[in-house]
Amino acid sequence: MWFLNKLYKNPNLFNKIDLKNNMNKSVFQSKEMYYVWYNTKNYEPFFTEITTKKGDIVASILAVIQKEHKGFLGKFSSRSIIIGMPVFHANDLGVLDKLLKDYNQKISGKAIYSQFRNLSKYSDKEIQIFAQNGFVYEPHLDIIHYLDKPIEEQFARLHKGRRKNIRRAERAGVGFREVKDEKEFIKAYELVVSTYNRVKLPMPDKSLFFESYRQLTNKNILKTFVAILEEEIIACRMVLCYGDSIYDWYAGASEKHLDKYPNDFLPWKVMEWGSQNGYKSFDFGGAGKPGVPYGVRDHKLKFGGELVEFGRFQKIHNKVFWSVGNIGFKIWQKFKSF
Repeated sequence: MWFLNKLYKNPNLFNKIDLKNNMNKSVFQSKEMYYVWYNTKNYEPFFTEITTKKGDIVASILAVIQKEHKGFLGKFSSRSIIIGMPVFHANDLGVLDKLLKDYNQKISGKAIYSQFRNLSKYSDKEIQIFAQNGFVYEPHLDIIHYLDKPIEEQFARLHKGRRKNIRRAERAGVGFREVKDEKEFIKAYELVVSTYNRVKLPMPDKSLFFESYRQLTNKNILKTFVAILEEEIIACRMVLCYGDSIYDWYAGASEKHLDKYPNDFLPWKVMEWGSQNGYKSFDFGGAGKPGVPYGVRDHKLKFGGELVEFGRFQKIHNKVFWSVGNIGFKIWQKFKSF
């Protein structure tokens, strides 16, 4: 049995996982993200692994169990989210099968459902292994920008309206840089909060952001970029940098400065920065389900990225609690609209 405090007190155990040379690596399966989630309110990292007789880890899954409340109410919102692929050697389907079986056994009673949010494409055989372990594949879209092309070519791929708005922002004096200190990070965080409240989306506890700032900024994993107008932060983009990839994470913008086009200016400047600093891809994040209208996807595609379907795997562990939790979320959204 794997105990969470055992990993936290002895981080060297996590070092046995070779993410550096593993094709399935991502920041969301890393030791650094484990510690962030460990110190985030209502988040509980959940780690399971397959080891050799010598104790070497050959495959692993890092999940985060998320709850909106503690105690009894928390049971109705408890979900296990796995971002990215499990870490295992390519084509070793036997290990993947064993890993998923081990995960299903250990997660039982801890979460209403589990969801793998994939960051890359699975083979048909891998999808079959997931299906054999009770996980249903659901089509889901993502948008990837490839940053290893000339800047001029990348800019030309932007929709002409985006290019026009970026130039408008520059003419208006909007600048771009990384936050200087924690004081500026707080201002950026406040923009994220106000934006999520405006669009009626649930917001993680503030400890997620400040723990990320404390643990990931000095390691150059968390980058918080801001759009500046006359020394005022009018928009922000928090991204996670890992290996040669940049993952779009959280964003916010001042409502009173939307006429300066920060939501067009800032994503492009982040991609430009990534290209200039040797990153190969910018993952623009979820783009909804195929065939279902989604305004966010339409906006993101105007930046010239490639629409891909990596999909998701989902398994419901408690159907009664899952149904009650869904009803509760819809009620919450309704009250937020007042």
